[in-house]
Amino acid sequence: MSQEERRSSGGRREQPRERSERPATRRRRKKKGFSLLGTLLYVAFVIGISTLLAAVGWVAANDVLALNKAEHSAIITLPEDIFTEKEVTVKTDEGSETKTIEVVDLDYVADQLKENGIIEFKLVFRLFSLFSNAEEKMAPGTYQLDTDMDYRAIVTNLGSNSASRQMVTVTIPEGYTVDQIFQRLEENGVSTVEKLRDMAATHDYAFSFLQEIPLGDYHRLEGYLFPDTYEFYMGEDPKTVINKMLVNFDRRFTDEMRAEVQEKGYTVREIVIIASMIERETDGNDRATIASVIYNRLNNPNAGTQGYLQVDATLVYALGRTITSADYTADTPYNTYTNKGLPPGPISNPGLASIKAAIEPESTNYYYYALGSDGTHSFFQSLEAQQNFIAQQRGN
Repeated sequence: MSQEERRSSGGRREQPRERSERPATRRRRKKKGFSLLGTLLYVAFVIGISTLLAAVGWVAANDVLALNKAEHSAIITLPEDIFTEKEVTVKTDEGSETKTIEVVDLDYVADQLKENGIIEFKLVFRLFSLFSNAEEKMAPGTYQLDTDMDYRAIVTNLGSNSASRQMVTVTIPEGYTVDQIFQRLEENGVSTVEKLRDMAATHDYAFSFLQEIPLGDYHRLEGYLFPDTYEFYMGEDPKTVINKMLVNFDRRFTDEMRAEVQEKGYTVREIVIIASMIERETDGNDRATIASVIYNRLNNPNAGTQGYLQVDATLVYALGRTITSADYTADTPYNTYTNKGLPPGPISNPGLASIKAAIEPESTNYYYYALGSDGTHSFFQSLEAQQNFIAQQRGN
């Protein structure tokens, strides 16, 4: 092969390499271009996500810290049925012990706060509550919260010692029964009838005037829930509610009054029973005269009434309704027409005026009384005089 042929042949062999190199070079350039574009897109994506997360974090932080919120307040109620018991281990000087506490349903709380415009993010509040043990710090009740409260302040203000806890003023009239009192407390959002009855029946309150009364029936507190105007927290512990009224009775029934009762040979319970009947028989200024009739009948069993008090109010209490003539033979220990002496317990919660009348009755010879058409009582020494008065009233 000549030199020219070799050159010609060598040139042909080199051409394929030149063609293969050019496309390869172009492919590498395209790859570099693609890589640069992908990097830019990735960086843009990362920046966008970071900006978004930063924005979300800032908004969430504003909610947590109560920043830049429109001024707003709302009433939040945490009912007792959203609380459950939980056993926790606590450290003591002797090591540790297990105790039972009440914890709240955090989902319910978060929903209420969101619906009432106090928070924006339920999930964020839920997470904060989990890390801060907020479920253990809240208590049943009604509270007023504001949007200027951060999450920590919200949790604090949903606790039992919160200054934001709503109070209600409740007046208990003289002569109300335990059932009427519990119903009024429920109507005012203080507690429920069921919980008040349970606490009255089962809790052993440390008062001397209750020590001889067995547990088991909520009526055991009849006569000792002192009528007055009270301020209660809404959703308050029923034990605290009842104790507040018992403390008031204990304070109003003074040591001097107890000494006088003892000197006369009576017990505090007997005086309360008599006062409860006086309270249901009159709301006027004749309490001491009514008391004299009761004592005259009790202390003179050989008189016309033969020791029977014959007080309609005791039957009304036992039967829970207006009585008829047929009820005078009703089989109940509260029937003072068929049972001599005092009924087994008070029939209402008397006020101080009736208690004082029971301790210091008027001195009279009256054994009977009747309500006139003018709304006042008239008093008589004999049954005949009373019946003549009643007939006269009917004739008018």
